[in-house]
Order: sequence, then C-alpha cells, then structure tokens
Amino acid sequence: MDSGGLELALVFLLAAVLAVPLFKRFGLGAILAYLTTGVLLGPHGLAVVHDPERVLAASEIGVVMLLFVIGLELSLPRLVLMRRPIFMVGGLQVVLCGVALGGLALLSGLGWKSALVVGLGLALSSTAVGLQLLAERKELALDHGRLAFAILLFQDLAAIPLLAAIPLLGKAKNAGLGWEDVVRAVALIAALVVGGRYLLRHLFRAIARTDLPEVFTGAALLVVLGSAWLMELAGLSAGLGAFLAGVLLAESEYRHELEAQIKPFEGLLLGLFFMSVGMGINVQRILAEPLLIAAGVAALLAVKTVLLFVLGLRPGRLRARGAFLMAGVLALGGEFAFVVFGEAFRARLLDAATRDRLTAIVGLSMALTPLLLMLATRLLPAEKQETREFDAIPDDRHPQVLVAGFGRFGQIVARLLRAQGIPFIAIDPDIEQVNLSRRLSSDQIYYGDPTRMALLRSAGAERIKIFVVAINGVEASLRMVRLVRKNYPQARVFARARNRQHAWQLVDLGAEALRETLGSSLEMGREVLVALGMERVQAEQRVQRFRQWDEDLLEQQRLLQDDEDALLQATRDARRELDGLFEEDAAANHPQGSG
Repeated sequence: MDSGGLELALVFLLAAVLAVPLFKRFGLGAILAYLTTGVLLGPHGLAVVHDPERVLAASEIGVVMLLFVIGLELSLPRLVLMRRPIFMVGGLQVVLCGVALGGLALLSGLGWKSALVVGLGLALSSTAVGLQLLAERKELALDHGRLAFAILLFQDLAAIPLLAAIPLLGKAKNAGLGWEDVVRAVALIAALVVGGRYLLRHLFRAIARTDLPEVFTGAALLVVLGSAWLMELAGLSAGLGAFLAGVLLAESEYRHELEAQIKPFEGLLLGLFFMSVGMGINVQRILAEPLLIAAGVAALLAVKTVLLFVLGLRPGRLRARGAFLMAGVLALGGEFAFVVFGEAFRARLLDAATRDRLTAIVGLSMALTPLLLMLATRLLPAEKQETREFDAIPDDRHPQVLVAGFGRFGQIVARLLRAQGIPFIAIDPDIEQVNLSRRLSSDQIYYGDPTRMALLRSAGAERIKIFVVAINGVEASLRMVRLVRKNYPQARVFARARNRQHAWQLVDLGAEALRETLGSSLEMGREVLVALGMERVQAEQRVQRFRQWDEDLLEQQRLLQDDEDALLQATRDARRELDGLFEEDAAANHPQGSG
C-alpha cells in the first residue's frame, strides 16, 4: 500500500466518507474517527499502511494551515493584549507540569536528565487536537478557549530551548539544536515580523491585480508554507511561522479571501494528520504492558488536569467550569512530544523501550481526550453566570446618546457622533473589545452588560435622549429594548435588526428598527444599475422607490406575522405590486412612438 500516493489518498477519503459520519452519528467527534481509523489501518493494526512517518510528514502541513487561519482571526494589537496569559499562565503551566511529571519519571527509575526531558516533553499539549476540539465545540472565542490558545502558543515557544537542551544533556554531540540556534531563531522571528508587515500586503496587492484566482491561491500557499519553512530552518515550530504570517495579515483587506483559499486544504490535511498519529500508536506495546501504559496515561491526564485547573482559576481568572473545560482540552500529550522523545533517544537519554512506552502514552491520551471531554461536559453541571462588576462610569459626563454594543455597527455610529461633537457613551459586554478600543484612544467605551438596569443608571440613562442598540444576539437586543422602553419611555430607541423577524419584534416593542444590511445592499444595487448604463438620478429614484416599497411590506408583514398563510399571500401580492411599479417607470421613460 505504501508504493504510491493514490492508495494513501483512497485510505484517507474512505475514513472521511465512512468513519467521520458514523462517529458523529453516535455523538463522537471527527478527531476520534480519524485517530481510530489510523490505528486500524496503521502498521500496528491491519498494516494497510506500513510507513506512517511518510504520512505524518505530509500531514503536518494541516497543522501549519490551521495555525495560519487562527492567526488571521487575531491581530497584533489583540496579541499584545494576550501577553499576560501567554507568558504568565503559559509559562507556569510548562514549568509546573514539567516539574511534576519529571518527578514521577524520576521516581520510576530514570536519571534526572532523562526525567527532566520526559517531564517537559509531556507538559506540552497537542495544538492540533486542542484547537480542533475547541473549534468543533465553538469555544475558541470563549474565555477558556482563549486561555487554552495562549498556553498552546507559549508551548510552541518553549519547545525551542527544550530541543536545544537535549543534546547538551545527552551523550551525543552535534545532534539537534545548539544554543547559538536560539539566537538565530529570534533573529528569524524578527525578520518574519518586520518583513511580513511591510512586504506581504504589497505582494498580495500586486497578485490581486492579475485577476487570476489560481495565482492568488498559489500565493496564499506560498506565504503559509514559506513562513513555516523559515521557522524550521532555525529548528522552531513550523506552525509558529504560519501563525505569525496570519497575524500580520489579520488586518489586511485580503484576510477573508486568504481564509477561503486555505480552509479546504487545512481541513483535508488536518484529518490526515490525526490519522497518521493514530497509525503511530503502538498497539503491540499497549497489549504487552497494559497496566503500565494505562497507569502512565492516567498519571499524565490527572497531573495536568489538576495543575491546569488551578492555573485556570487563579492566574487565568476563569470560573470553575471554564477552568475544568480548559484543563480537559490541554491535559493530553502533544505531537511535539514525539519529536522530543525521538531526539532524546538519539542523544541516548532514553532507550527504545522507554521511548515506545512514552509514545504510546501520548498517542493514547490524544485518542481518549475527545471521549473524556464529551463525558465531562455532560456530567458537569451548567454553571450559573456570575454577575461581573461593570466599569465605574464618571458622573461628570452628560451624554446625549448611549451606544450599546461596540462592534463594527456600533463603532461606525460612534465615529459619526464624535465627528459631529455629540457627547455619547458606549457600553460593550466583551472585555477584550473594550480594552482594544481604549488602546485605540476611544475613552468613551466602558465594560458591562447594557441589559442590566444598574449599569444604565450608572451611565446616566435618565438623561439619555437616544439609545442605539447594536448588541450581538437577538435575545439580548430585545431584552435591552424592553428595559429601555419600560424605564425610559421619553427616549427614542434605534435598534439594529438582524432580519425581518427581528425587525418585527423590535417595532412591536416600540423601537425604530434598522436592518443591518439593507442600506449597504441598496447602495450596491444603485451602483450596479449605474454601471449597467442607467442615469445616476434615475437609479437613485429606483432605489428610493424600492426602499419605500420594502418598508411598507415590512409593516404589512408585521401585522400578519402570526398568520402564515396570510403572510405568504401578502408577500406574493407585494411582489406583483413591485413588478407593476417598475413597469410603469419603464413605460414612462420609453413612451410609445418616441424616438
């Protein structure tokens, strides 16, 4: 089967088509499907694939692409805000877990040098499995997801001195990294950051002018793989280079296009990566020493879970449930441990049997983590949301407008108000958004939940003339509108509506609803008409007529929203009316006999 790449591709596609849907049908994740398939097809199972190292080498590109896409979701200012969890919490995690696990290795009979390498190697967690689990569970944007990502990022950095130290601790010479390579690594990171910040946008701007999609795709792959290769030259994690490249492009106009180009490659290669990890799990070693391997897996998961839980509570400032979920995601061993133990074997710090046991323990922990996390989520009671104190708002300000929600929609409204010199106050429930906005010199924004009456009073809501409700989430938006209309009936309320149903609910509550995409869509429609040859004045008239027709229809549908049949009939009648309106316009502009 190893004779050609076509067979390997067929094996992967078979796993994707059969195993993943089957596992998901029983509530299990895709990661477990790939790992199980890899075990079955690998050299220690059915031996369909005899050389998993080839598969692993190719599939690691999937991890690289995953980190590039995650980097695109961040930006340099946001990354600077994360410096505390990255270096403080991440640093403590590596040190404490390394010491604890190294102590257990020392008690098992290893020398102190070997125990140190084993402890630090086991302290590293799987970036691919952890981030994929968080993405599948839609938890990357939650507090414990962000902290888990920060810890994983520090672990990638910590692997550099660990690999440098292995040949110094061992008996082999000139094997692996030397300390001079650490200096070179720092220089390469600086070169990537500086060069990428000033060159990448110009590169993509020039390529975009070619108007050839395949060239843009090639350029995206070149940046991802090139930055990964640059880091590998210095012995760093290839994923770290791709992540930095993503961060540098996060604020560019090409961000969404790059993500769309990379996503398909990322998903396929990441699945192949998990399969190759499963192929590397030595089933014979597990069957030969089941109690020893089971004890090793239990010790690894228990020690890291306890320490990560404690770190999540105190320095990480998570609630108990979030700290436990974060610990569950990161308690497993990591793919970098395979590299560390391989280098330790070459440096004669570990014998072959110990290396195989450690590899089996790490691989088994990666396979068990999705199951254990799913079980923990079901057994763990839902935690009551604790009310976090909001920012103290000075009472010497007298704003006329309160903007609730400071995302893209709320920021545009706020900029317009600031440009006109109109005093306003903005409130957002996302502490990171608040911190980032304040760093960008927006001192009118405060942290808090704008659906809480105590916060509105603190913000001087009784003097507010206009409330702008731009909160993410339909229910939160409706809740705030109810609160304002009940307690401040003299104020006007303008609320962002996600769709027609949301707009009906807002109007029923007494707010003035503005659908978030209507205005920009009409502007684009007007420009399209002009581009097709229509006079701009006429195009503007057509757009205004359509807007009036749509607003009339919205009100008509609101009155009929509880009667589905009447609502459908009203929609059909309105469409015929719209066709008639524009037919009249066409006849007026081209009367019979003219010309």
